[in-house]
Amino acid sequence: MPVESSFLQNLIQPADTKIVMIIMDGLGGLPREPGGKTELETAFTPHLDQLAGQSACGLTIPVGPGITPGSGPGHLAIFGYDPIQYNIGRGALEALGVGFELGPEDVAARGNFCTVDADGLLTDRRAGRLPTEESRHLVDLLCTIRVESIQFFLKLIKEHRFAFVMRAPGLSDDLTETDPLKTGVAPRPVTAAVAGSEKAASLVNKFLDEAKVLLAEKYPANMILLRGFAKLPALPSYAERFGLHAASIAIHGMYRGVSSLAGMQVLDTVGSTIADQFTTLEKCWDAYEFFYMHVKATDTCGENGDFDGKVRVIEEVDALIPRLTALQPDVVIISGDHSSPAVMKAHSWHPVPTLVYSKYARPDGIEKFGERVCARGSLGILPAMDIMPIALANAGRIAKYGA
Repeated sequence: MPVESSFLQNLIQPADTKIVMIIMDGLGGLPREPGGKTELETAFTPHLDQLAGQSACGLTIPVGPGITPGSGPGHLAIFGYDPIQYNIGRGALEALGVGFELGPEDVAARGNFCTVDADGLLTDRRAGRLPTEESRHLVDLLCTIRVESIQFFLKLIKEHRFAFVMRAPGLSDDLTETDPLKTGVAPRPVTAAVAGSEKAASLVNKFLDEAKVLLAEKYPANMILLRGFAKLPALPSYAERFGLHAASIAIHGMYRGVSSLAGMQVLDTVGSTIADQFTTLEKCWDAYEFFYMHVKATDTCGENGDFDGKVRVIEEVDALIPRLTALQPDVVIISGDHSSPAVMKAHSWHPVPTLVYSKYARPDGIEKFGERVCARGSLGILPAMDIMPIALANAGRIAKYGA
């Protein structure tokens, strides 16, 4: 059972130690044939295997048995927060990820350009993945829309995607999405999901009406879709919760957003490769006590059904592990926020292989970092939010309880 947060906070003590958490998004997998190996088990990972052999290993459950988590809840759990208590909507994460400072009354959504035909029916939900520079001009155009009694803000994310924020007193985020998740039908109007959300729904629909007029001649980006309306929950920072000066090394907006919400300093990476992220870790090593590094491509390959691609990404991370160990971190956590088996082409409920390395960890001596051997590890099958207290203990950052 996870340790109650206020109890743990009272035991936090300072220490001259460093913790590194590497999250390979969607790390857990499944065999592509009966009796075969998962993506992680298939990958050639000599450095991860060596690290796992010196670590305590197990399988983590992000939310609960049988529950398939999104990346937001999955990250909150491995960060040490209760993902049910702190439910963060996608829109808020996207806005935070592009550096927008959300206020307590703001409602955010994830927006993207799309293509509709002469009858207003969707023909492409992503407008051909519009190039970023073309989207920039269109986002600027949408920023000219004015609706009474409310402010709208839009910030480009990448390609066809943008963050959408509305600001006015008394807005609710209990709104339906406009994306029908299929082509051949019209985008949906926003409706109030609960009583009291009617004002917000009406204002968003007025914005959408104006957007339709402005974008009418901007094929293929002649309309927009909005998803994941959300306000920002109040989340205690890593400094408050764990006494850690923490940094985040993430490329994609959502993961920059969730780590920012946890009070981590989001570091800029020169370049977008995994190797570039390790370079950032090395350059900033002396400035922080905790580093979170996010690897997205494992999840992308899993959701695309690309088993071999996911194997290659895991192997790419493995080849970079000596750069991590050369820094001599006191504690290393390697895990995922959820499983994304390539055979399912989706997130799944399967527990995630996880290792916690330190000189004080009781080594399981496993021969290969993978799902089946981690199931036999000393950590067992445990809630993901238990990993941070274990890491803190290994880093000498939890005081003795009681006499």
